[in-house]
Amino acid sequence: MAVAAAVSCIDTSAARQPIMLPSQRTAAFINKRSTQQQQQQSNIENALNVRGGASKKKRGGRTASLYSTSKKPSQKTATGKKKVQAAAKEAEKKSAVSDTLTKYKAILPLTRIYITLVGAVTLVGLLLGDELSQGLLALDPIRTMYGLELWRPFTAACFLGPPSIGWLMSAYYLFEYGSSLERAFGTAQHLLFLLIQIGFLSVCSAFFGQPFFAQSVITSMLHVLSRSMPNQKVKWLIFTVPYWTLPYGLMASDVLQAGNAGAALPHVLGILSGHVYYFHKNVWPKLGGEDWLVPPQFLVNKLEGRSAAKDSISNALKSRKKGAGRKLGSK
Repeated sequence: MAVAAAVSCIDTSAARQPIMLPSQRTAAFINKRSTQQQQQQSNIENALNVRGGASKKKRGGRTASLYSTSKKPSQKTATGKKKVQAAAKEAEKKSAVSDTLTKYKAILPLTRIYITLVGAVTLVGLLLGDELSQGLLALDPIRTMYGLELWRPFTAACFLGPPSIGWLMSAYYLFEYGSSLERAFGTAQHLLFLLIQIGFLSVCSAFFGQPFFAQSVITSMLHVLSRSMPNQKVKWLIFTVPYWTLPYGLMASDVLQAGNAGAALPHVLGILSGHVYYFHKNVWPKLGGEDWLVPPQFLVNKLEGRSAAKDSISNALKSRKKGAGRKLGSK
């Protein structure tokens, strides 16, 4: 009886459980595995969120992580906005350009114009080449007088040759000596000096067959400066020499570099032209002659502004003789 009861219980429990086909068992296994994988993925995301790490889901806020804390602090402007690197580089370029323009504008006006003309003529010579630049820029007295090509004396006074180390040195000498003369004489007097040099050197260069005489203008500037303070000691290369010998030292160095005595001719013409100006401006008035190398007053007022006019008025007032005068109320 007991055996029969046990067999009957097994049969009833088996009857209660539904019989599953093999395909249904496979599907149930797959569903169970996917449910387990989803549960594991949610556990990993929860753990990352607790640690502050990145998750696959995009969130609106930012979380602190090791990568975010290792970044360099970003530069900010005065308004608190981040400065973009390209904008910073562009600002640096603009500042460099503005500094260069500021230094350029700080040069005395006539020297600045002269240096600008030297750069422009050099650029034209590079674009045209040697032959065309010689035909267009060189001094030609026949074309100047009969063809009315009046720019030739000025281009001949501005052309220093193609860019080179010698060109840089000559441009530096032109800036240095020209600034010193303009600062000492004034803009109007310096303009008169340059016009006299261009006129005198045009005649001499045409006579000796020199197509360009910019180096002669530089030497004439140096000669006038050296004669103004001849005994002052200056450095030349490794030597300390009197100032009046500096034009001859410059001439000697050019002759040695060129290996030809003909390189001394532009310096000789410059010394001669500069001495003509120095004699009539400084020596001749001391001998009783008249100083006729004086710029007109309208040119002084135009180029040097109100300061020169005020100086002339103050000098005129100082030169007036004081009278005895009369007290107020006296008869």
